[in-house]
Amino acid sequence: MFPTSLFRYAPGTMTTSTPEILEPRRRPTQERSQKKFDRLLEVSRELLMEVGFESFTCEEVAHRAEVPIGTLYQFFANKYVIVCELDRVDTQAVRDEVAKFAEQLPSLDWLKLLDRLLDHVGALWRNDPSRRAVWHAVQSTPATRATAAVTERELAADIARVLAPLTPGTPRDRRRIIAEVLVHVAYSMFNFSIRDGQEHREAVIELKRLLAAYLLQAENSQ
Repeated sequence: MFPTSLFRYAPGTMTTSTPEILEPRRRPTQERSQKKFDRLLEVSRELLMEVGFESFTCEEVAHRAEVPIGTLYQFFANKYVIVCELDRVDTQAVRDEVAKFAEQLPSLDWLKLLDRLLDHVGALWRNDPSRRAVWHAVQSTPATRATAAVTERELAADIARVLAPLTPGTPRDRRRIIAEVLVHVAYSMFNFSIRDGQEHREAVIELKRLLAAYLLQAENSQ
């Protein structure tokens, strides 16, 4: 009961058929390359926060990271690929927390565990403003939105596995939809919770109420 979106096109190559997912040209296999890769992502996150996505350039990332522009292009074809990779990094941190959450299930106190999970993820958004910047950047083009949707669905698949022991009577396909809705609503609410003038704590409390009521209703309607 949590939705997402799909597709993904490389900028300049969009067609009306199957879009292409935006991924690094290659991933590092050696420690030295990994350090360069991580440094480029670190600088990219800082630059995105400083200038915004519209003014973000690969040339400036390479300059600040003190690497040749050719080194950057070995990993990333363009800035759209970079922000999609940042989105994957952010999502992986959430997936790691979901895995820890899953280790404590099944439990009669799953609502308390859900509260702790939402508190942790909410703190990530509150304490790291770059998450919101990345989230907005991947909404900028059809290609980045499609790629972000794939990343989001991978997180939703983790959530669906967590939900299995809590909703044993729910068909697998419906559980998948529930998980996608949960992830989509939660991300939207976390973004809302850190908008200017918004009280983060109150927004997270409302999110907890919303998701708990939704899951309880889903469980009782099996």
